[in-house]
Amino acid sequence: MAEITASMVKELRDATNVSMMECKRALQEAEGDKEKAFKLLRERGMAVAAKKADRVAKNGKIAAKVSDDGKTGVMIEINCETDFVTRNEIFQKFVVEMTDKAMDCNGNPAEAFKADIVAKVAEIGENIVLRKSEKFVVEGSGAIASYIHMGGTCGVLAELGFEKADTLNNAVYKELALDICLQIAAARPASLDRSGVPAQLVEDEKALFLKQVEGKPANIVEGILKGKLNKFYSQICLIEQPFVKEDKISITQLLEAKSKEIGDTVTIKRYTRWQLGDA
Repeated sequence: MAEITASMVKELRDATNVSMMECKRALQEAEGDKEKAFKLLRERGMAVAAKKADRVAKNGKIAAKVSDDGKTGVMIEINCETDFVTRNEIFQKFVVEMTDKAMDCNGNPAEAFKADIVAKVAEIGENIVLRKSEKFVVEGSGAIASYIHMGGTCGVLAELGFEKADTLNNAVYKELALDICLQIAAARPASLDRSGVPAQLVEDEKALFLKQVEGKPANIVEGILKGKLNKFYSQICLIEQPFVKEDKISITQLLEAKSKEIGDTVTIKRYTRWQLGDA
């Protein structure tokens, strides 16, 4: 039998959010094969969905900025070689400068800022890469919101829609916009709503659920399958997820309640979430 190490168990635990004991048992049954162990946990209904651990693959920082009128927002990820440089004041200042410049950049910042990056590499003495960049521009009514977590290891950029211009400066709206960004950062939704979930993923989940209810009477399988799919969607679709601050309400219910309080209709149009080092 393959040796099951503590690091193997922890890696599977980070990827599935299943208990250490169950992860160890699955690895033992799978003879150390992580993918097979993951499949076993999925079939048992323990691992509810593939989940990337918060492993930082590269050093560096994610940063974001939103214009004063809320109409434009940018987010960039700049990588360096070591944590020492990440914490360096020169590097930190450089990330802020590049984020500011990205607000006015209409092309690819990685190309536009080549000279800046080359100069900073020479100054710091480490390789520096502008790895990713995203720019949201509101068309019509609405505004951009952003959130940076843990000093730049996770970043969120979101576009919210509303109808009244004064909603942007409403205190309830500002709190809601931050809460939506916090939700995205913490709960990692794979899609805004059901329309964004790949059809093949849904079919794969159905097949998995059907395997879990094998042997049950046909007249109750349909109801069980529907319930399991609804649970699946509530885990990966942002507007169906339980609110991380109050899990008795969904994000849709939160939007409805706050919209009524604000006196406007607030919606989520799109979002992006990055983890430092993710593809």
